[in-house]
Amino acid sequence: MSPFHPIFPFLPDRGEELRGFLVRDERRLLIVLGTRPEVIKLVPLIWALQRCNHQLSIYTCVTGQHREMLYPLLELFGVKPDFDLHLMEENQSLYDISIKGLALLQPILKNLSPHLLLVQGDTTSAFIAALAAFYCKIPVGHVEGGLRSGDRYSPFPEEMNRRLISALANFHLVPTPLARENLLKEGVDEDAIFITGNTVIDTLLATVDKGYQFPEEELQRIDFINKKVILVTSHRRENFGEGLRQICYAVREIAEENTMVEGVYPVHLNPQVRRPVFRILGFAPRVHLIEPLFYKSFVQLLDRSYLVLTDSGGVQEEAPSLGKPVILMRENTERPEGIVAGVVKVVGTDKEQIKRETNILLHDKDRYQQMAKVVNLYGDGRAGERIAGIIMSRWSELVGRHSFAKQRLPLFVKEALRKLQ
Repeated sequence: MSPFHPIFPFLPDRGEELRGFLVRDERRLLIVLGTRPEVIKLVPLIWALQRCNHQLSIYTCVTGQHREMLYPLLELFGVKPDFDLHLMEENQSLYDISIKGLALLQPILKNLSPHLLLVQGDTTSAFIAALAAFYCKIPVGHVEGGLRSGDRYSPFPEEMNRRLISALANFHLVPTPLARENLLKEGVDEDAIFITGNTVIDTLLATVDKGYQFPEEELQRIDFINKKVILVTSHRRENFGEGLRQICYAVREIAEENTMVEGVYPVHLNPQVRRPVFRILGFAPRVHLIEPLFYKSFVQLLDRSYLVLTDSGGVQEEAPSLGKPVILMRENTERPEGIVAGVVKVVGTDKEQIKRETNILLHDKDRYQQMAKVVNLYGDGRAGERIAGIIMSRWSELVGRHSFAKQRLPLFVKEALRKLQ
């Protein structure tokens, strides 16, 4: 890490120290992230890149698109951001996030002038970071690229974010062969695509702990041995309104009709999620509405659950790796590998359809066993190492090919040099 803060630079008394900074031919890489899933999926890569710190200066910027759910996770994984955009405001729109994000990223990119910028996945933070980098002619690498649902409005806005990031990215780090095929169909150069596996599996496998004791009292009281525990997660923007109400009614009736069931629903902090969830499920029998969990607790809850009802993208990847059947409460998915393998069932948000498929898994042992097999669809836990290896071994190819990046110097260094002349 450079001894100079890019925004508030410390200029040493002796110019030799500054010249020493330049002589190192520093490689500057900026990683931008904004949400809890991005932290989970980028931590293995950050750790792997840090092991190359004698060759690379790594900077991290958090947008703050998530706030309460983001910082405990950063602390857990020991990631200390260099920059924080503080984007999070109550009831902010996609317009707000995009406009503010672009404006706040501009001085960081111009002052730091990184040789390479990395984004992950499909968030609005990832999209605006890629766009800002493009405006500054900074090469972009897209981690978890190539996923497609085929419907530009579902998931919203994530599907379009992914497509736009693909158009902006210089190279693509894709989790599966199918993701690679998606990009090839869109005309992406095959030499710019690298199959790596998904980094979420790295973090998942490193976090599972069979002897873990839940610090949350509500989870301590759940009988994971004698009850069939259903983990519920639902927070997708496209399900707000009637879709989420249908999901909640389905969960309530499943619990009412099956006394062997315990439901656990870590409720997202978004008011558009919390209001209908607590109104419909607040007094449902054996349904535990809890606050969002620390990642360690969430992974152990997933590992000890009987099955999962979700509209999440990441949980579709994590649950099959632990042998947990997934009832996917969405109309489509950008991760069809689980459907093909028979471990994910897409049911939409219709209450009766959710109940029907869930009851089959609760009462038909053969059907349950067919879906409860452990499959490594998305990686073997070494994706972070692979991506770091690609970046380090192909740095000149990925970055040096862009003539505007070869002699890139931070703005504050240029100003300091002028003062020393």
